[in-house]
Amino acid sequence: MPNKLPSLVIVGRPNVGKSTLFNRLTGTRRSIVTDQPGITRDRIYGRSLWCGRPFEVVDTGGMVPEEKAEIPREILRQADVAIAEATKLVLVVDARAGVMPLDAELARRLRRTGKPLIIAANKADTVAHESLAAAFYELGSEVFPISAEHGIGVDDLLEVATEGFAPAEEVEETQAADRAGATVHVAIIGRPNVGKSTLLNCLVGAERSIVSPVPGTTRDAVDTSVRRGERNYRFIDTAGIRRKGKTVLFAEKLSVIMARKHLERADVALVVADASTGISAGDATIAGYAQESGCSVIVVMNKWDLALEAARRAVQEQAKGGKEASGKDGGGKRGVERGGKRNSKRDGGHRPVSPQVSANPERLAEDYEGLIRERLKFLPYAPVVFVSALTGEHVTWLYALIDRVAESRRRRISTGELNRWLAEEDLTRGTSSGARRVKIYYLTQASSAPPTFILFTNQRERLHFSFERFLENRLREKFDFTGTTIRFLQRLKERGHRELDKVPRRHKRTH
Repeated sequence: MPNKLPSLVIVGRPNVGKSTLFNRLTGTRRSIVTDQPGITRDRIYGRSLWCGRPFEVVDTGGMVPEEKAEIPREILRQADVAIAEATKLVLVVDARAGVMPLDAELARRLRRTGKPLIIAANKADTVAHESLAAAFYELGSEVFPISAEHGIGVDDLLEVATEGFAPAEEVEETQAADRAGATVHVAIIGRPNVGKSTLLNCLVGAERSIVSPVPGTTRDAVDTSVRRGERNYRFIDTAGIRRKGKTVLFAEKLSVIMARKHLERADVALVVADASTGISAGDATIAGYAQESGCSVIVVMNKWDLALEAARRAVQEQAKGGKEASGKDGGGKRGVERGGKRNSKRDGGHRPVSPQVSANPERLAEDYEGLIRERLKFLPYAPVVFVSALTGEHVTWLYALIDRVAESRRRRISTGELNRWLAEEDLTRGTSSGARRVKIYYLTQASSAPPTFILFTNQRERLHFSFERFLENRLREKFDFTGTTIRFLQRLKERGHRELDKVPRRHKRTH
């Protein structure tokens, strides 16, 4: 595997402008920037280039070493992982606030690593503020007054920070490998607290994302690259998406916006739902976002171990034969039936789970998939997989499924093969009664990812959705488009030149 790019890790106490500097260096808006401290929690990775020297930039959460609460403790642990992998460290401080005790403590902690340390005195927005950086020379010998928001002084900082980094031609092998590897971008989306971060950690085999029972722990989109065999994968763990009415905090609204933007750039979306509670209206809405974005979809029912345990308890209660079990509607039965019988009125009367709950995993998965298909009728092509990210059960199956879906997404079919298939189809079966008979003269694939087909027909009006659905279903039966949406573009077939040249005799010129 090619060598990694040199890593420049940005650290500091909360709310000193680390994310603003990260966005400035990478030329992106990857990290959420607000006045509220503690927004960044996980490690955020990006790439930058300065004077022909490419390097990796890592944004970390605000470090508070003595904090005992769970989230700050996890932020510190994530920052320590980034520091251990760093080539150079940039300690960001607030020039206007002066040297704070926490700044001094972090500087001592970073110097003990033995790695080059640079002090970035941020928020020096004017020439008058530059003199404030002098106080920070007690923390290190390399101090630069900067304004991350306006870009002042950042070039001087980069000149020193990238000194000794390899020029672009020496890392050309890395970039060529990335292009040849056909990296598959996979977005992990879902409601808060369904196990997205746990699934990411299980897929990459490392504690890449903070896991907490507190909903909304993930704020920024956390991405990481994995190489398996000859293929590269880039997983993006997004913030949990809630209903707009429940999204109150500005930072959470930004998180949802960024999650949907990452979804638009992804090849495959893993729509994660909680198997112990079933598919909710929120899950269906999120799955709809994935379909609208045009990426391929895999439905991942996480916490399958809890659903199996719930089914076993329900079977044990039924075996007792007493009314007490059914009267209590025990936790196990309730867990399996939630989203079914319990919510049948609210969910439009979708089919409830049979009272005879099976403890057999295969039988339970088969019954459960029927409920999922009924709730997600608009995604009949999306495969469903039952996993437990906590125990790792069936998680490795996802790689093979992602490969198959990604291959289907990029599949191209020749015009000749498409039209031979079209000639064998009875299109009258898909024409609605009373409607004009649709003629498709020929069909061609315009693009892939997602597969897009152009239909040359005998009418200007858009084809009825039922006819498009019929055509799509027949196309899927013939060609493997597992997990990927199919789009149709309609064109009116032009008349022949002779027909266009027919002009009434009285309009012709005489010479």
